[in-house]
Amino acid sequence: MNLLLVGVNHKTASVGLRERLAGLIPDLEAAYRTLTAYPEIAEIILYGTCNRLELLCVTAEPAEALDRLRAFLSQDPEVSPAELEESLYVHQGPEAVRHLFRVAASLDSMVLGEPQILGQIKEAFRQATGQQATGPILNRLLHKTFSVAKRVRTETGIGDHAVSVSYAAVSLARKIFGELTGMTVLLVGAGEMAELALEHLRGQKVGRIVVANRTLERGLRLAERYRGEAVSLEELEDQLLSADILISSTGSETYLLKRDQVKAAMRRRKQRPLFLIDIAVPRDLDPAINDLDNVYLYNIDDLQEVVEQGWQARRQEAARAERLVGAETVKFEDWLQTLEVYPTIIALKDKAAAISQAELKKTLSQLGPVSEEQHQALEVLLNSVTQKLLHDPIIFLKRDHSMKKSPHRELDLVRRLFNLDLEREAEGTEEEE
Repeated sequence: MNLLLVGVNHKTASVGLRERLAGLIPDLEAAYRTLTAYPEIAEIILYGTCNRLELLCVTAEPAEALDRLRAFLSQDPEVSPAELEESLYVHQGPEAVRHLFRVAASLDSMVLGEPQILGQIKEAFRQATGQQATGPILNRLLHKTFSVAKRVRTETGIGDHAVSVSYAAVSLARKIFGELTGMTVLLVGAGEMAELALEHLRGQKVGRIVVANRTLERGLRLAERYRGEAVSLEELEDQLLSADILISSTGSETYLLKRDQVKAAMRRRKQRPLFLIDIAVPRDLDPAINDLDNVYLYNIDDLQEVVEQGWQARRQEAARAERLVGAETVKFEDWLQTLEVYPTIIALKDKAAAISQAELKKTLSQLGPVSEEQHQALEVLLNSVTQKLLHDPIIFLKRDHSMKKSPHRELDLVRRLFNLDLEREAEGTEEEE
């Protein structure tokens, strides 16, 4: 059996094509019903995100299975076969395993080290098993995939460094305050990056969330989403008294807060530390604010510098992760190749057992009546001799495939040496007769 993986992602396909292919996802039951009906496909899983769509299957006929998967992806009349062919990538065998490991470990993501992809693959696996589309090979592969992704996450620092402006803002806040639990966050404006920073902050279990926006209605909608409260921009100075972290992204043409305003607020706050993040361009906050004691002001350029440092650190960690993925790929491939060995081992044991039983029966008929203890002793003797004779051939078959020059030739040699295929052909002839 072979592993075959086909797909498109942000590196190979346009957003438009990815969106059209994503239309295959909503009706998963119908998709799996079509895919599992193909006789060339023994097991299959389909998973997709906003940046990729991939199908991974187990097949004894990879060329035919590839044609089936291409046809499946081309079923939407809006999907151009030429565009699909240009964007589609294909991996087989160890390369399919390695690719899946890299995807789950977020080494192939648009944002290196993002954690969301693993959860998406886990959910896809749950859906595939629910449709009875997977079997022993994919089940083992997916569980190994989850294990590899976890090792990458825990044994490397690939997810430890900020690689987005919003994440950088939270990283800086943690450096200043240590723990962010229970902190009060004041969001000025409802810009996308500010909202993303708020999303990260919520993950740090911040306390009260206040949204100050020029349009109160939009502020209310955003506040409701984060279980916060909305205020008007006119209340900004008053809200400074209770805020620990302020994130501003309004695009105002003038400063919303000047040095003197923040200085006055700091006196009333009794110099309790205040963290200000100005993501707006042009800036919302007077740069002179940063001169005040216990006030920490960062603008978009400061955050970009943190992001660049984060990217460099993640790229270094990615090299360690790639080595781990490579080693685990080899291990899985070795396991996969041993599946070819087991039918021969079983046939070898079955033949030896049949010969032993036939010889025991012949011997007993010549000896005449024997006691139950003697009968058992003869069986134990035969089993012991059989196991010892088969021990070396079985070890020979099971030994590390990666160290063998021609594993298939050696497998064939053992089958011929012990006449296993002729035995099977003879059985087939008897059945036909």
